[in-house]
Amino acid sequence: MEQPHFHPLATLHAHAVAIAAVALLLLSSPAPTTQFGLGATFGVWINGAAPPPPSPDSLGHSSTQIQGGGGQEYTALQALKSAITEDPRGALSSWQGPNVCAYKGVYCSAPPAASAATPPAGAVVAGIDLNHAGLKGTLPAAVSLLAHLTFLHLNSNALSGAVPDTLRDLQYLTELDLSNNLFSGPFPASTLLIPSLVYLDLRFNGFSGEIPDEVFVKNLDALFLNNNRFEGQIPETLWSSPATVITLANNRLTGPVPTSYGYGAGAGGGRVRELLFLNNKLTGCVPEALGFLPCVEVLDLSNNSLSGHLPSTLSCLSGSIEVLNIAHNQLTGELPELVCDLRRITNLSVSFNFFSGISQDCDRLAGRSVFDFAGNCVPGRGMQRPQPECDEAPGDVGLSCLRIPGSRPVACAEAAVSFGIGATFGGALPFGMSGGAAEATVTVP
Repeated sequence: MEQPHFHPLATLHAHAVAIAAVALLLLSSPAPTTQFGLGATFGVWINGAAPPPPSPDSLGHSSTQIQGGGGQEYTALQALKSAITEDPRGALSSWQGPNVCAYKGVYCSAPPAASAATPPAGAVVAGIDLNHAGLKGTLPAAVSLLAHLTFLHLNSNALSGAVPDTLRDLQYLTELDLSNNLFSGPFPASTLLIPSLVYLDLRFNGFSGEIPDEVFVKNLDALFLNNNRFEGQIPETLWSSPATVITLANNRLTGPVPTSYGYGAGAGGGRVRELLFLNNKLTGCVPEALGFLPCVEVLDLSNNSLSGHLPSTLSCLSGSIEVLNIAHNQLTGELPELVCDLRRITNLSVSFNFFSGISQDCDRLAGRSVFDFAGNCVPGRGMQRPQPECDEAPGDVGLSCLRIPGSRPVACAEAAVSFGIGATFGGALPFGMSGGAAEATVTVP
């Protein structure tokens, strides 16, 4: 089956209409087709290829300029070639003879410093890039014989089967891109045992089962798990992740958004810029402490079954948030005025919920085509739900979603928030946080 091609767009500040169009495409498209950006330093990687990891050219060597490759590397690459049953574009046609550094898509370099004591003869295979080759087959265990591999890029092929456990032996591997293939089975636990891995892309495959707790403890900078068949609850370790991008969209995840936090200097969760939960089966309320993600620029909770009132603590994201999408949930009450006062917002969508009121600040956003509130229950406004639907609006799901009305939370930027199961409250809770299973300590300098 021919795989779709990525068509990355130049980085730009997306207008509301463009963002809405791409978001709609994400929900309806079975495979990645595009990329759009929201700023000069980051991209929104919802429905397409992420900005590529460092180019193979950055190794400083052309694959045809260096003679080398030991017998073990030759064995590994020939095993990979033998595992490919269809090569429609002839990507592996040059994979002949002992000089593996002359193979197309194979990149060689001098051995790492750690191997200087007993260096292999000549250069070593440092990377493989076979993206968009249309290859059909499997990934053999012998790939682990490429002992000095630093990147393995295999996206947009038709590779199937399980990811081999032997990947754990690739001690220098930093980038693993298996996206847009036909891999299946449970989450490939071997990837969590690769000591140097910082970039993991498994999206658009057929992986299933639960996401292991250890995924978010791994020292990853980018984690793409969207468009698989993962189910179960999101692990409470989510907020331990140091990643700047976490995408869990378009799976079958259930239960609440985790509320167990550990924020502070060097704590996990503090670096995340893009956080995508859309198109799952999440329930419960929107956690108040989401407002204390200090760097988040894109937060998408749309197309779930979240309920209750939207917390005013989201106003604490004013210094960073550009895209906030909570559309197609079951949220109720009046939209907090301070949520519409986010100064950097370029797209705020609360459509198809059960909100009963909006503020003048929200009207100001609507006038700039930034704010989408269609399909709610706001009296006297157009494009709202029929009254019978509004009369059947869902109620709050327990005390955890009750909000105490008030002003902007005290010291949003300075507050150190630490959440943990079994902890006790300390100090005031200016944003109306209620008790329950997840307790908190809030310190305001």
